[in-house]
Amino acid sequence: MMNLLGPVTIREELDKLKEHWSPRVIGKVNNQYIKVAKVQGELVWHKHDDEDEMFLIVYGQLLIQMEDRDDIKLGPGEFYVVPRGVMHNPIAEQECGLVLIETVTTKHTGDTESPLTRSIEEQEGLR
Repeated sequence: MMNLLGPVTIREELDKLKEHWSPRVIGKVNNQYIKVAKVQGELVWHKHDDEDEMFLIVYGQLLIQMEDRDDIKLGPGEFYVVPRGVMHNPIAEQECGLVLIETVTTKHTGDTESPLTRSIEEQEGLR
């Protein structure tokens, strides 16, 4: 799950991922997980009632559809924080590598279940 013995290279961690929409925990700062994910296509409309969610783009482009707000378009080096309670749906036409920073209690797709939903244990590499 986490490399506590030395520096972590985000691109190397992204290169290890085999599946889209399967975030992997690569670090922890206090009560926040640092995760990497490769995404392509569409996830699912969902929200996190109690947590904000940060998307930082490493490569590619990400569109975050937002309910009752303008959509957010992100490219490499850009980040956006989706406020808690806001319905959103991430979409990537081509593969996009990103970093997520989320509270350790944040469910992957909030209370919305889909075939793409991953448990915290799966994200930690425990299952």
